[in-house]
Order: sequence, then C-alpha cells, then structure tokens
Amino acid sequence: MSKATKRVNPPKTGSTDHIRVMIVDDHPVVRQGFASLIDAEGDMTACCQQESAPEAFSHYCKVRPDVALIDLTLKEGSGIELIKDIIAHDPLAKIIVISGHDEDLYAERCLRAGAMGYVSKHQLADRIIDAIRMVLAGDLCVSQAISSKLMRQATGKAQQADTDETSALSDRELEVFELLGRGMSINEIAEYLSLSPKTIETYRAHLKEKLHIETSQQLARRAYHWVESGC
Repeated sequence: MSKATKRVNPPKTGSTDHIRVMIVDDHPVVRQGFASLIDAEGDMTACCQQESAPEAFSHYCKVRPDVALIDLTLKEGSGIELIKDIIAHDPLAKIIVISGHDEDLYAERCLRAGAMGYVSKHQLADRIIDAIRMVLAGDLCVSQAISSKLMRQATGKAQQADTDETSALSDRELEVFELLGRGMSINEIAEYLSLSPKTIETYRAHLKEKLHIETSQQLARRAYHWVESGC
C-alpha cells in the first residue's frame, strides 16, 4: 500500500452537501444494513462498500470519503493496519471503528492507530449516525467507560484492574493471537496478513513468552478460549 502523506482533495462526486460515508466490513448483510441506515439520513450517502483492507485502501484513495466506518475483522487484512495506512496517507482522515470486539481491549488501540471513534455493533443503530456527526465536528466518539478509562490514565489514576496480559501485546501480536484462536494455521495466517510464515512463527514465539505459555498447543488452546469468550 502506498503511504504518501500529502493530501490532495479531489472534487466530490454527486451532491456537495451530502456526507459521503465509506463502509468496510466483511459481511455483506452488515454493509447493506449500514448503507440503508446512512442513506435514510437526508444529508448522508453510503458512497462505497468494501470487504477487504487492500480494496478499502485503494478505494479510499480514489473516493476520499468524508468518513470511513471500518470493522476490525475483514475478509483480507487487518482493520487496525488499514486505519494506520489510511492515516499515513491522509492524516486528516475521519475514521470510526464499528466492531463486535471487546472495546476495553481494542478501543484504545484503534484510537492510537488514528481512529476518532469506536462504536459497538451491539449498540443502537442511531449511535452510528451520532458517531458520524460527532467525528465530523472534530470530537472523539467512545463509550463512557472508555472515556473514563482514558481520563484515569491521563491523570495517572489507572488501576491495575484496567490491564491484563493481552493488553501488553502489540497490535500485530494480538491479531495473530486472535487468528490462532479462530483455528488458522501458521501458513493461513501468513497468507491472510500478507506476511511470511517465518514472521508469523516469530510472533507466535513472542506470544508464548509474553503470555507465559510453554508450547504452541497450549497457546492455541488459550487463544481459542479467549476468542470464544468474546475477545
């Protein structure tokens, strides 16, 4: 993926007073649901829908949407890495993560990557529309729980209970851990992430060290139970 940092704003297509929203999710039904919700607003339109990180990055560069809604689990590639690539290419991008993953573990990571909002798929549909309007106004959109956690960290009052072993993992390590938990082999993970099997094996070794696990089989079981518990 290209990572040029200079932003050039092309002319918008269609009505200039419509907010153009890009939807990136690996489930067609979910994409269509978001698109219907957005198109029902008088001043918004779902300008494009993508299911993989490479396709989404390419279309983002062509379309330059006003807001991008991105899920973390995609058909190909990583949602967090996609956010990083978009921000590297367009530092002013407005990105909202729409995910079913545990926000306590993933929301901060997404914000660090450059997202301006994190909305759970389990929340009311109106929350998505509110989030779009909030980030367009320049505000962050996170739950009260995450907002309070960030405030505790900023004031040095974070409690030990706010962290666990998985919090110490890097974004890529956490991603490999999740994919192991979903039953993918080293070669399958390598292909999915466009990395070499040797690199994935290195990440697996780091996971065993950080999680204090001796064997790859134990790591796979730990990852499986973690995924089953809802990540």
